[in-house]
Amino acid sequence: MRYGFYLPTRGPTATREGILALAREGERLGMHSAMIADHVVFPVQSTSDYPYTLDRKHPGGGDALEALSILGVVAGATERLRLVTSVLVLPYRNPVLTAKMVATLDVLSGGRVTLGVGIGWLKEEFEALDSPDFEQRGAVSDEWIAIFKQLWTRSPASFKGAFYSYNDIRAEPFPLQKPHPPIWVGGHSRPALRRTAKHGDGWHPVGAIAASPLPPQEMRAHLATLKQMTEAEGRDFSKLVISYKAPLYDSAVPDRDGTRRSFSGTPDEIASDIRSFAAIGVHELIFDFRSESVAQSIERLRRFAGEVMPLVG
Repeated sequence: MRYGFYLPTRGPTATREGILALAREGERLGMHSAMIADHVVFPVQSTSDYPYTLDRKHPGGGDALEALSILGVVAGATERLRLVTSVLVLPYRNPVLTAKMVATLDVLSGGRVTLGVGIGWLKEEFEALDSPDFEQRGAVSDEWIAIFKQLWTRSPASFKGAFYSYNDIRAEPFPLQKPHPPIWVGGHSRPALRRTAKHGDGWHPVGAIAASPLPPQEMRAHLATLKQMTEAEGRDFSKLVISYKAPLYDSAVPDRDGTRRSFSGTPDEIASDIRSFAAIGVHELIFDFRSESVAQSIERLRRFAGEVMPLVG
C-alpha cells in the first residue's frame, strides 16, 4: 500500500513555511504523494450543493491558494513526492494553457506530476471565472482531457471540438513522463466511472466520511462496474491505479450511525482497515493530517507513519 496526504491550501497553515514543512516531513517519512485541492474564488452566498457534507454546505471561507502554483513551489522543495492535483476542476482553465502548465511542471519536477481531475460542483465559481456552461461541464471536461493528451504527445497538433479548436500549433516540450502524466478521475458517480474507463489512468474517489462512506463492499461493487466499463473501452483494467481519499483521519469522529468510521480508532484497527481496502484492489490511500497548526499537522503525520504504517508492512 502507498500513502498520500493533503497539503493546506486555505487557512492559517497555508503559508510557504507551513506547506513546505508538511511536504518535506511527509517525504522524509516515506509518504508517496501530496494532494493539492483546487478553488479559485468563493461566492459570498451559494445555492450549489457540496457533495461531501450531509447538509450539502461547503465548509469554505474566502481564501484559497491556487493549485498549480502550490504544485510548482512544492516541486522545487522536494525530490521524490508525487505531486497530485486532487482534483483540478477542468473547466476552470483554458485547456491549451493548462496543458502547457502541467507539462512544464512535469519537466521541472523530474516527472512527478499526477493530474487528478474533476468536473466541479460550485456553479457560482464557474460563473465568476467565465467558464464554459455549468450544465455542459462533463462534456467540456472530456474534451479538455483529449486536448491535454494530444498536446502532450503530438507536435504540430490540430483539434476541432464542440467547445474548443486550434490548428497547427506546437506546444513543446512534452512532459517528461511518457506517454504523459497520469490522469486520475475523481468522483464515484456513473459518469465519473465512465470517464475513468475511457480517459483515465486512475480512479480517485472520496470515502470514509458520512456523506460518502464508500466501505469495502461498496468499493468492490464500483470496482466491478469500472472493470466492465474499462474492458468495454478496450482498455486494461489492471493498469488503472485505484487511489482512495479518506479525508477525515481523526479517531474522535464516528460514522453517521455512531459506529467506528473506517480508518479511525486504534493503530491496529486502522491497519486492519488498510488491509481490507488493499484486498479489494486499492493501491493508494490518501489521508488528511491537516490541523489548526503546522506543528499539530506534522505530529499527526508522524503518529500515522510511526504507529500505523509499520503494522501494515
